Amino acid sequence: MITLEFLYRLMGILTGAAAVINLRDGTNPNRLSNALFWGLWAISFLFGTYLPDLASGALILGMVAVATARGVRAGTGDSTTAAERIESARRWGNRLFLPALAVPVLTLLANASIGHITIDGMPLVQPRQVTLVALGLATLLSLAIGMLMLRPPAWAPLAEARRLLDAVGWAAMLPQLLAALGAVFAAAGVGAVVSTLAGAWIPSGAPLLSVAAYTVGMALLTMLMGNAFAAFPVMTLGIALPLLVTGLHGDPTIIAAIGMLSGFCGTLMTPMAANFNIVPVALLDLPDRYSVIRVQVPTALMLLAVNTALLYFLAFPR
Repeated sequence: MITLEFLYRLMGILTGAAAVINLRDGTNPNRLSNALFWGLWAISFLFGTYLPDLASGALILGMVAVATARGVRAGTGDSTTAAERIESARRWGNRLFLPALAVPVLTLLANASIGHITIDGMPLVQPRQVTLVALGLATLLSLAIGMLMLRPPAWAPLAEARRLLDAVGWAAMLPQLLAALGAVFAAAGVGAVVSTLAGAWIPSGAPLLSVAAYTVGMALLTMLMGNAFAAFPVMTLGIALPLLVTGLHGDPTIIAAIGMLSGFCGTLMTPMAANFNIVPVALLDLPDRYSVIRVQVPTALMLLAVNTALLYFLAFPR
């Protein structure tokens, strides 16, 4: 049976390769700290399931120490020259987007198919992880498409992955850490505190206010924490379940789906979502650090209003 370990191994290979390539890059004065940072992360992916919690925590603290002391800085060892990339872009044009666009298409196809495959009565993929496994398989297939199209050297995908990881730096691990932070907050009872405050301030029998408290709260908490997955357990336990599901008998599937989309509206408006809003600025050398956020704010606010309306009209029995 294919489980999440499949994705962990893929990420372990990727980050491990970034560590090795950095270690061998004599042009980068920061190569040792880069190699140590990605190497520690590779260990957590490859062996985290078998390590005790204390050891996994020590690995994360080690990564924090490296990022704080020396940082992660990109070297100059690219797999292609700038002239080669410009020539490739001219030759292929918009077809260069095909491998990237293939990822969502193949993910949908795999998600609709692999969950139904069984071998000797046992499902091929762990039922609860079909979507994530489908994403991993789609990524590998899209990589194969890109390799067949462009015919780069065999080591180019790992070299380019290392280049992008170094450019992104420590922010690459933010989604994983912030998602874990949301679970910690939920376990610590923050959701119960939010529920108490919401119950005290929102009058009973006011569905629109309750819905707005959930959608806007998801967006605001996501802006503070930088990740909708971190905000989701707190706001869902604190507002959605007691007020919308139990109190107003709303459909939990619709509420959860639209609530997460509302959190993504917050992602568009915060520098805390560094991997989405700050890293692109650095990669593109934009002069305004917050230029991506400024462009996204109007769209985010309109989407938040639409999500609130959809949740109000779709989630409750009429």
